[in-house]
Amino acid sequence: MKIIDRLYESKYRYIPMLLLVLLGSAISGIAFNVFLIPNKLLSGGISGIALILNYLFGLNPGILIFVFNIPIFVLGYRFIDREFILMSLVGMSSFSASISYFSFLQEMIQIEDIMISCIFGGVLGGVGLGIIFRNRASQGGIDILAVIAKKYWSINLGSSSLIINFSIVAVASLFYGVKPAMYTLISMYVTSAVLDKVLQGFGTSKAVMIITDREQQVADEILKKLGRGVTYLEGEGAYTGNRKKVVYCIVSLGQLAKLKQIVKEIDANAFMAVNDTAEVLGYGFANRGI
Repeated sequence: MKIIDRLYESKYRYIPMLLLVLLGSAISGIAFNVFLIPNKLLSGGISGIALILNYLFGLNPGILIFVFNIPIFVLGYRFIDREFILMSLVGMSSFSASISYFSFLQEMIQIEDIMISCIFGGVLGGVGLGIIFRNRASQGGIDILAVIAKKYWSINLGSSSLIINFSIVAVASLFYGVKPAMYTLISMYVTSAVLDKVLQGFGTSKAVMIITDREQQVADEILKKLGRGVTYLEGEGAYTGNRKKVVYCIVSLGQLAKLKQIVKEIDANAFMAVNDTAEVLGYGFANRGI
């Protein structure tokens, strides 16, 4: 029965992932048709090339994205993780289909302010990409090439993507001028910022290290009043040579002020170091892993 249960779980665990990938692709497709294409803005990677050809020759960008990705996926299937490639194939196919399917929105919704289009197009694009990335997929294109470059030549993912995207925008500026290209860079920046937020989660947590002579009292109060776990780290003063326990815990942003109050009331001379944590997994915190 345990073997059957494992097979059942491994088979059906992909269903919510696939549904979320489809959702992320739909959001990206809407962003393209409502904000980017009507204002002749671009996107990064293969979709950016497809948009240039659409603006020049009127070719369907959804079909172009699918066609251009075929050799990239053949290459990726040989060199990188099969699960990632298969999930990305779903992401790329649904993304290209969404661009074609939601094309009717270009006539229904018309946003004449190009800056608003940059901002909201970037926001929706970042949300769509973030949902896709969090479910171990991508929209294909340079994402796959960047992974291959990272795996075999140790080229930084961000650097390779930046170089390719900048080249695409530079080429587009030759056809449409510098101003649309600059607006495109604004949209790309917003997309990148929102993407990071979606991947990391909006609930920022704080990692706190507390050095005090009353570590047991501090730990007890944190456990009692905040309900957060506490870990003791072994520390030693470089000058005094005194050994003591360092209190380490992670709290939500809303609990930080209460934690400071607790420490101050117990030991006004305690030393505290507070750091941002991009992602926290485990009991008591939401699972935000990809």
